[in-house]
Amino acid sequence: MAGKEKRPIIETRKLYKVYSLGENRVFALNGVDLSIREGEFCSIVGTSGSGKSTLLNMLAGLEKPTKGEIVIGGSHIEKMTENQLVKFRRENVGFIFQSFNLLGTLNSVENVALPLTFRGVKKEIRNKKAEEMLKLVGLSKQMKNKPTQMSGGQQQRVGVARALVMDPKIIFADEPTGNLDSHTSAEVMELMRRVVKEQHKTLVMVTHDNHLAGFADRIFHIIDGKIVKIEERENYREE
Repeated sequence: MAGKEKRPIIETRKLYKVYSLGENRVFALNGVDLSIREGEFCSIVGTSGSGKSTLLNMLAGLEKPTKGEIVIGGSHIEKMTENQLVKFRRENVGFIFQSFNLLGTLNSVENVALPLTFRGVKKEIRNKKAEEMLKLVGLSKQMKNKPTQMSGGQQQRVGVARALVMDPKIIFADEPTGNLDSHTSAEVMELMRRVVKEQHKTLVMVTHDNHLAGFADRIFHIIDGKIVKIEERENYREE
């Protein structure tokens, strides 16, 4: 909405991740400050070894920083215990992976319903929710298909549906189109952009591909563990 500033949902302050290699110290993250607004699609783009995946893992609570703050929805996740982080991820976060991570023995509905299965949701309820999500990503006709009966693009759409089924506030995507051709990658990116807007989610994607990064509202360029530039789409302010 024009004139209404969206509040930050993710903030990092002076974030460092330092690894020791023998006598050397490697700065995977070297003092990262960033702020991501609620309902925003952001991409973090950089070459291999730039620190982008480390940053994503930090934001998702999968790795602890050496020092610095990570505030998500007002909570300092760097201070959480492992059990608190598990609960936090379950209640707030969805993941889309490069390798799809679908179970070959399960059909689309069962794969999408899996996170609800782990939460103990009744079968008829979780399957209904899974079917709704599959329709949302354009897979009404592939509900009963197993991964081997689907293209890579269709499998990644199942991955998007699975990330959405728990109704997370934030979705993290790590090279989500890394195993897809350029045409299919663009289709999946358009889908992700449309769905997060319709569902009012915040999407943070890591990629090495500048073209794919351009589908986002804002692009954070990372080099040697530092954010060196932030690009904002011209029409973003009007959306």
